[in-house]
Amino acid sequence: MARLLVTGGSGFLGSLLIDDLLAAGHAVTSIDLLPGVRRHPRLQGVVGDIRDRPGLDRILSGGGFAGVFHCAALLAHGAVPEAEMWSSNVEGTRSLAAATAAAGVPSLVAISSNCLWGRGFARPVREDDAPEPCEPYGASKWEGEKVLAAHARDVAVTVIRSPTIIDEGRLGLLAILFEFIAEGRRVWTVGDGSHRYQFIYARDLIAAMLLAWEQRRAGTFGIGSDRVDTMRESFAHVIAETGSRSRIVGLPKGPAVLAMRAAHALRLSPLGPYHYRMIAADFTFDTGRIKAALGWRPTLSNSEMLLRAYRYYAANQAEIAGRRDVSAHRRAADMGVIRALKWIS
Repeated sequence: MARLLVTGGSGFLGSLLIDDLLAAGHAVTSIDLLPGVRRHPRLQGVVGDIRDRPGLDRILSGGGFAGVFHCAALLAHGAVPEAEMWSSNVEGTRSLAAATAAAGVPSLVAISSNCLWGRGFARPVREDDAPEPCEPYGASKWEGEKVLAAHARDVAVTVIRSPTIIDEGRLGLLAILFEFIAEGRRVWTVGDGSHRYQFIYARDLIAAMLLAWEQRRAGTFGIGSDRVDTMRESFAHVIAETGSRSRIVGLPKGPAVLAMRAAHALRLSPLGPYHYRMIAADFTFDTGRIKAALGWRPTLSNSEMLLRAYRYYAANQAEIAGRRDVSAHRRAADMGVIRALKWIS
């Protein structure tokens, strides 16, 4: 049994990670701005802020922690002010890294993002490709990576750059797509839907995190599914497997992106600069390095994990609609102006 700290333990990824750690017999301390719903004799839940360095020192002061898993992040969409997001994602990471090193914890595994880039690539993105964030969230994650690198001599720091994490229970912006499919409405793509945008199955990501911690494997790694279907193929798989009446319709790329830009500028849409730049772009990570270093392998395709997430949504739609005070990925995102598109679908 090991003692482990998970930041963002009430969030989508953090809560799944905690479940797996507890099932493996470990003792877990979770810190999150929101209270968790899990109760377990080996789980200590702390409602707190990772920017609170004295608070982190108190948590870690007893010693004996074998690792820290840093899943906490404030997201780009929602009502979070930009300055608050930057402070949490950058200064919170700085506080956590310093507290981890001061307490002598040997391993820190942190989740970064594919939002470090705001353009598509004609080839898989490698770890040595220079980040080019196009909006504050991506910039904050890149700055957080630099903060972690400054502590690499004191603790084995593993940074895993993750694309969109999918599993049962993942909602957020995906819930908008799922609502269209559940009601049999047209599902819109920008362009013909032939672009390939990589996902990662949450359980595959957690497997990599555990391997990195167990091996104390420092470094930066891209991760993602090996089987990246086109977005049209992924949507079609969900529609066919669930018997939805939905059909897929492409929107002309140029006018659609202009409309998305305008809606964002007017604060009418949950979709921001990253989304309208990447909504018809190809993006996959080269996963050769993480496979060679950790012995890791992914399991599910984009289509398979999207279907799992949709089935959870369909089975829990009424309960999801009533959720309050949960993390952004555990509730449905506000449609904004997209609701108008729904009613003509």
